Amino acid sequence: MYYIGIDIGGMSIKGGLTDETGKILVKDSITTKPDNPYPETVKDIAELCDKLMQKAGIDASKLSGVGMGIPGTINSKKGVITYSNNIKFENVPIVKEFRKHLDVPTYIGNDANCAALGEVVFGQGKGYKDAILITLGTGVGSGIIIDGNIFEGKDGAGAEAGHMGIQINGERCTCGKKGCWEAYASAAALVRQTKRAMQKHPQSLMHQIAAENGKVSGRTAFKAARENDKAGISVVNKYVKYVSEGLISLVNIFRPEILLIGGGVSNEGEYFIKKLQRQVSMYSYGGKRNPYVKVVKASLLNDAGLLGAVALCLPKNA
Repeated sequence: MYYIGIDIGGMSIKGGLTDETGKILVKDSITTKPDNPYPETVKDIAELCDKLMQKAGIDASKLSGVGMGIPGTINSKKGVITYSNNIKFENVPIVKEFRKHLDVPTYIGNDANCAALGEVVFGQGKGYKDAILITLGTGVGSGIIIDGNIFEGKDGAGAEAGHMGIQINGERCTCGKKGCWEAYASAAALVRQTKRAMQKHPQSLMHQIAAENGKVSGRTAFKAARENDKAGISVVNKYVKYVSEGLISLVNIFRPEILLIGGGVSNEGEYFIKKLQRQVSMYSYGGKRNPYVKVVKASLLNDAGLLGAVALCLPKNA
């Protein structure tokens, strides 16, 4: 059996054709055109699917399903994109429109939810029934898996953990509210925190690191901290507390078996993950008296959304 997973992003639409084990046989991508009317975008996705099948040497008769991970509020039961600001879609019946071009079983889900499902079915979360994936990138994405199934909330509008409040009247979030977890725990927030620390500490090694790399990035403070720079260590420790604050709240509500950390900041590896594990283990409700929650780096990287979209098509999830 063959499946196609589509991962729709603000900059590009990635596609992959896989077998039922999640092995990616061929991949390709196209540029997202957010200003296009949705029928044109859907046609582009269908053409991407055709291209993938041609590369793999199969036709539509051998395709068991197409899954799509899409940013925004996704009504998976109705096959409708309720709202997506990244691609400027609102109340788009994407499944119905797509099947005009390629009449195969088609499933959709929120991109962060798909990434979480991908990790549980094919990645680092395999073997766990209750898992939460947090991606630390431009924003804070979240996907929640309960008993092996995606938790979506009413009409797919839930599981937006990045927008739970951790500080009253705090930093302004891109959603318009103040004090969201995303405003403190995203990679973009880490860059802001690093720049502020650099202004206060002109002798910090962070200045040299930023100059060598041509910019201040999410890695600047971490690199400095590894070199025992006091200001860098302070930035990293505070950032770890911000990230942990949200993780601890999620553990207290859901008590998953595993927390998967993805996104660019997760590339700091065990140096970062161990700090998060320590905070989660110490400060989650009940501490060591309650079930241990493992914190690990997600493994599928940029293929998580694509493979999660494939997982939507598998018999258990379809």
